[in-house]
Amino acid sequence: MADEAKKACCMISEMLEETGLDREQLRRLRRQVLEGTIMFCQWQLERMERTRSPARSSKGARKVDLE
Repeated sequence: MADEAKKACCMISEMLEETGLDREQLRRLRRQVLEGTIMFCQWQLERMERTRSPARSSKGARKVDLE
């Protein structure tokens, strides 16, 4: 099983090498993705707070009319 993990690791390293990405570029890319994810989550939380009805409690279900 260790051989399989090593092979997968080697394959990934080879693929990244072929794309021309080095370790520093990958770190920058990872950081950008993580920062983007954080920004998206913050935006979603702000959006939820804006649309939240003050009279409605966060506990329990709400009735939704269907047509």
